[in-house]
Amino acid sequence: MLVSQILKSKGDLVFTVAPGETLASAAALLHTRRVGALVVLEAEQVVGIISERDLVRAVALSGAAALATPVSRHMTKDVLFAEPGETVDSLMGRMTDRRIRHLPVCKAERLVGLVSIGDLVKAKISEVEAEADGLKAYIAAS
Repeated sequence: MLVSQILKSKGDLVFTVAPGETLASAAALLHTRRVGALVVLEAEQVVGIISERDLVRAVALSGAAALATPVSRHMTKDVLFAEPGETVDSLMGRMTDRRIRHLPVCKAERLVGLVSIGDLVKAKISEVEAEADGLKAYIAAS
């Protein structure tokens, strides 16, 4: 299964935040949108990603004062990307190796979606179930 197929079913809506926004506003957006990460955009370019983990780390290190600081101070700047033509298996391996949960999907340097490890697991389970159903049908027909 390809990333583009996941985006077709889940949609391409990506919640973003500007690097100058406060960590408190990013936390509020994470909460209201019920997502685990926001892509940080500056002039329509991905410059980072801020996740729940980043937020917790900032508060653990600096206390509540961290909430008044800009997202740019706490975001992950070394962003890994996915492309629509990549397979679920390759992304699962990459995300597991790097211990990350979200990958922005870009096509020709343009943000076209976001996939989470949960999206990939769900897609993999569907793929395995479809394969099992096909094998059962084949055996029943034999």
